[in-house]
Amino acid sequence: MAKIVLGVIAVIYVINAIIMWFAPVYWYETTPGVAMMGPFNLHFVRDIALIYLLAGVAFAWSVKNNTPQVAITAAVWPCLHGLFHIQIWIARGVPLDEIALVNLVGIQFPAWAGLYFATRLASSKE
Repeated sequence: MAKIVLGVIAVIYVINAIIMWFAPVYWYETTPGVAMMGPFNLHFVRDIALIYLLAGVAFAWSVKNNTPQVAITAAVWPCLHGLFHIQIWIARGVPLDEIALVNLVGIQFPAWAGLYFATRLASSKE
């Protein structure tokens, strides 16, 4: 189970990275809440794309090579990113809106599931 979930997260992260890299304006304009954080910045969007690519490839590598340490390392940035977005959500007054839903589904769930299943992979050594 851990390998399947980590593989799905890897694919999601790599697809997100590709969209951010090759269609950064589209990503900026269509991802709820992004535009409210400030004006479009190509450098910033592509920096984040590279981090998502790294995390996705690392999760895929860990699944293919059965290396839980790589999966745990791959989960670090997404979880820190998730914590940062929780802080942003609290600063916004904890609204239950489209931005919060996208945050939950697109940032929080994959980040924390990645960490959880990376530790499961380590404990079971599937």
